[in-house]
Amino acid sequence: MTGNKAQITYSSEVARKGIHLASLLIPIIYLQLDHVLGLAIVLAMTAVSITLDMLMHYNASTRRVLLAVVGPLLRKHELREDRFYLTGASWVLIAASMSFGVFPTIIGVTAFTVLIVSDTFAALIGRAYGERAFLDKSFVGTITFITTAMIVVLTYAGIYDTPWTFIVAGSIASVVGGVTEAASTRLRIDDNISIPLSFAITMWVLTALISIVGLSDFSNVIP
Repeated sequence: MTGNKAQITYSSEVARKGIHLASLLIPIIYLQLDHVLGLAIVLAMTAVSITLDMLMHYNASTRRVLLAVVGPLLRKHELREDRFYLTGASWVLIAASMSFGVFPTIIGVTAFTVLIVSDTFAALIGRAYGERAFLDKSFVGTITFITTAMIVVLTYAGIYDTPWTFIVAGSIASVVGGVTEAASTRLRIDDNISIPLSFAITMWVLTALISIVGLSDFSNVIP
């Protein structure tokens, strides 16, 4: 896609998004654990990642070691020495902490999975084929995002046998998430945060409306 995601080579983008996809292990493992234990593990991972980011910025020895390992995968702003920025890994873990800690489980894991899957495919396909701009990104990338987000929603619907209202709410949230991702630069919010938050908040609001009108509530599908 266009924007700051074009600051690294396409091959580095593929490698970075490959690591991004590996983050799918986070919701998979979380869903196998007690909520409190799972959230505690994610919070601990978040703290470690932020600490490493701080050491990379403020400690020269740590910076040399980490740059030798992951330097080619970092974006330009993550490499700045004059100002401290969190890396994408830390933002992803912060997103997981917020998604699992704030929202009902089915909404939180769906929103986080959409972040991982849809952001990955939107970035790769958008950069490769996106010629027509849409907001801060590309039209084809945004369509890819929305399509893959709906596939994620349908996948969770199948796994947990959710009511039809989950699919409707998830489809609307997929569009909202796609537009939010496309506008991430002008919103000045890291898309690792804006995507799951916009998706989850949309589903949460729709859940409330669904309950008010007496339709099937899906928020407690996963205890």
